[in-house]
Amino acid sequence: MGTQFSPQRYDHIVKLVVTGTIGIDTVYTPRDKREGVLGGSAAYFAAAASQLCPVRLVAAVGGDWPSEHREILCGFPGVCVAGLDARPQSRTFAWGGRYFEDINRRETLFTEVGVLQEAPPIVPAAYRDSEYIFLGNTHPAVQLGFIEQFPERRLIVADTMDLWIRTAHGELTTLLKRVDGLIVNDSEAGELTGFRNAISACKKILDMGPKFVVVKKGEHGAVLMHHEGMALVPAYPVEEHQVVDPTGAGDSFAGGFMGYLARERRSDAAALQTAMAYGTVMASFALESFGLDRMRVLTSAEFQQRLASFQQLARVG
Repeated sequence: MGTQFSPQRYDHIVKLVVTGTIGIDTVYTPRDKREGVLGGSAAYFAAAASQLCPVRLVAAVGGDWPSEHREILCGFPGVCVAGLDARPQSRTFAWGGRYFEDINRRETLFTEVGVLQEAPPIVPAAYRDSEYIFLGNTHPAVQLGFIEQFPERRLIVADTMDLWIRTAHGELTTLLKRVDGLIVNDSEAGELTGFRNAISACKKILDMGPKFVVVKKGEHGAVLMHHEGMALVPAYPVEEHQVVDPTGAGDSFAGGFMGYLARERRSDAAALQTAMAYGTVMASFALESFGLDRMRVLTSAEFQQRLASFQQLARVG
């Protein structure tokens, strides 16, 4: 484990929790392929957030979940897995995808929902005092059910996807009235609002209920909009050979974003913009390997050096 983070420093301050999926991924890229990779929104988010502060994980896995995957998650000192619901008679969520030469394009080869078609995992009693909540991508009705289990919530941010926009629009609309923030990519924002332009889409989403929205635009950076204004953040510049697998980059962005806000106990406009930088840099590390391999050896010094470089190059004037 390369990180220099010491969870004891924040144990009595930071109460960040992520709900989402743990998966077994099969990934094909133009240059390589991997089978049986630890994936899922909660796994990537937790690995990224744990570089900054402790994070509690709530997710379900089946009896086929490899023991080495548990060892990988437990290898991050800041990740608490007390909320990991192991179901021996069930199958773990599995996904397979293929990326093209244009790494922004991919096709889904298969999806096996497994435990996701069952009752959602139970939130441990020790997690109920969580204040910073990230609702990773899953059915919006499940996300809504989690909200009430955190009575001391201070900030709730959600993710979603095109599937739920098409098939569970009513529940998603209700969810947007209950959360403080939404993180989506540009195609999802377009499908949700009917606007292809990211700025127009952001404005429409704010009208739906959230206090802020982040629209990720891949290699073109991200847009943050809130009721006080907006900010544009570029992507961290990477060369083609550095991009090994972009599968978990979006969830890693969310982990860095929420990890910063939870650590600093802030969600004002300035903090949101700084959190965008943390998320962007975290995502740049995640895409350098399959699964969580790069995150496992990431050091605090490496992260801070790249963060400083990014903040310098993104400065205007």
